Amino acid sequence: MRRIDARPEVDERRAMKIPISRREFLRRGTLAGAASAAFSLGVLGAADRVRLGFMGMNGRGSDLAGSFAKFADAEIAYVCDVDERAIAKGQKAAAGDRPAPRAVKDFRRILDDSAVDALVIAAPDHWHAPAAILACAAGKHVYVEKPVSHNAREGELLVAAARKFNRVVQVGTQRRSMPQIIEVMEKVRSGAIGRVLFSRGWYTNVRGSIGRGRPAPVPAWLDWKLWQGPAPERPFRDNIVHYNWHWFWHWGTGELGNNGIHALDLCRWGLGVDYPRRVTAGGGRYHYDDDQETPDTHVVTFDFGDKAIAWEGRSCQRHGYEGSMFGAAFYGDKGTLVTDGTSYILYNAEDKPAPRAGGPSSDEPHLRNFLDCIRSGARPTADIEDGHKATLLCHLGNIAWRVGRALNCDPRTGRIVGDRGAARLWSREYRRGWEPKV
Repeated sequence: MRRIDARPEVDERRAMKIPISRREFLRRGTLAGAASAAFSLGVLGAADRVRLGFMGMNGRGSDLAGSFAKFADAEIAYVCDVDERAIAKGQKAAAGDRPAPRAVKDFRRILDDSAVDALVIAAPDHWHAPAAILACAAGKHVYVEKPVSHNAREGELLVAAARKFNRVVQVGTQRRSMPQIIEVMEKVRSGAIGRVLFSRGWYTNVRGSIGRGRPAPVPAWLDWKLWQGPAPERPFRDNIVHYNWHWFWHWGTGELGNNGIHALDLCRWGLGVDYPRRVTAGGGRYHYDDDQETPDTHVVTFDFGDKAIAWEGRSCQRHGYEGSMFGAAFYGDKGTLVTDGTSYILYNAEDKPAPRAGGPSSDEPHLRNFLDCIRSGARPTADIEDGHKATLLCHLGNIAWRVGRALNCDPRTGRIVGDRGAARLWSREYRRGWEPKV
């Protein structure tokens, strides 16, 4: 089988951090679409497909497998999960009209196969960076779901791994590839609403109590040791798997890392900022008295010196800003622009709205971009460096809340300065043998 690999080409616009125009985006999409049509007509055979392995087949993993399976130039070679019940679901989603992919429990078996081009990671947060770093070292490109890391140090290491091994690492912040969101960023950064100094992001939802977990036998269908992977081992309890792990610091990053990153990525992108100089956080676990460690009400502010971002998350009350449970807003001296992540409204200086504009919400452009970048060597639209910077805002917001005080940061790196206690949360302890290294 011919190995499909990235060529070391340079995308000057991305190197300069200039967002491509909507026209240019659509032009590239047309070319990509024409290429996809050629693939479907048989111009490329099976040996020319990008061969993918998937890690994590519950929920998002199966969704991504079904979407990648629609591309004629992609082949899903493996599905992997430590929950044996998820394997069949993943195989069904990935197969389409092709033979079912091979099923494995340990993702390292995927990395051992030299014919696999890329690993798609949709496992829990504590797995994202360690698995992605190992994949880069094994010569695989990576599509990693958000957040890109469980802690800030992992994000730094993953950026280093992508660059050292010259791998394409695309982050699952799919709005980076949506034409209507690219249009939003063009308007914000071109002066359509004047000088923009402040942006707000939010996510609201209603989540119930996770209760009080009890020690229980590990289910027969679950490899609990491998599920924990790089995290230090803890006894199995009955209120962790498969979703509640988000609300425990040992494995998750709370709602800020779960959904807040999508809004913060938009805020950071629109303002054109990298690392904050000061971070403050407030809120708490107010609604339920249960095992949840992360806040259900969380407000964070990020001061970049000449601009600022605020984020608000509420997990027990769904009424959001601007009539939307999710969104990002940009406030300029000549108007306001609000997006719900799919459509947007622009308000002029008199606060009068223009007609709502938007487009379909689809992962397809983002996945298409990943496949194209594997072939071309270009940086993807949600490159790991941008993914790390957005994820770092989440980590800093969580650290500020956990230590109960404001953080001062180095605006060149985002690292915490002058606070040893907070800086200890920059990384974590790992199970022996699983420490990420580059």
